[in-house]
Amino acid sequence: MEPTPACLAPTALIDSDHPAVIAFARAHAVGADDRERAVALTYAVRDGFRYDPYRIDLSVEGMRASSVIAQGYGWCVPKAALLAAAARAAGIPARVGYADVRNHLSTERLRRTLQTDLFVWHGYTDLWLEGRWVKATPAFNIELCERFGLLPLDFDGRSDSIYHPFDKTGQRHMEYVNQHGAFDDMPLDRIVEAFEATYPMWRRENAAMHEASFDADVAQETKAAEPRS
Repeated sequence: MEPTPACLAPTALIDSDHPAVIAFARAHAVGADDRERAVALTYAVRDGFRYDPYRIDLSVEGMRASSVIAQGYGWCVPKAALLAAAARAAGIPARVGYADVRNHLSTERLRRTLQTDLFVWHGYTDLWLEGRWVKATPAFNIELCERFGLLPLDFDGRSDSIYHPFDKTGQRHMEYVNQHGAFDDMPLDRIVEAFEATYPMWRRENAAMHEASFDADVAQETKAAEPRS
């Protein structure tokens, strides 16, 4: 399906008209054509803002694209919204897409809080490039991939960039179990409803999660897993 005008329009959550988003797009959407600009934007969002699933704020303010810029971090859903917003600001039609994924790589604190390895409504970005929609996933910054031994998600603007099923050592990493499709705007009500239904402990533990450090937990657990010489 070809893009509609909505794929270039700002919304409350994909706020491509926000001054910070416009400035980000101007700084990073570099290249000879839309494909090259989209690739540059994807890497800028992926690596410019660290992935942090501990600090999830499901309010409109917490989920909008520009908040990632203000905070310097985000998780998959708002980071995908930022990439969509920056692309729209650069004149590239963009949507946000979602899938449920079974994540075989997490921290003990996150597993204890969620009580499952199923991550519902994982976010990615759909970009209209060279006459078709191409998926980009800007969630995991390169430092996190290196720490966890993951294959980073490269993006060339021609092939879909989605999570690898295995990590560098051949261990199971990600499994896509359900596709929700692509949307012109983030369906926040549906995301909140899914979180409440899937993670009954999450609301109670959310404040404690905000006080914890995802990076510190990753560093501790990966160090503990290293073979001793």
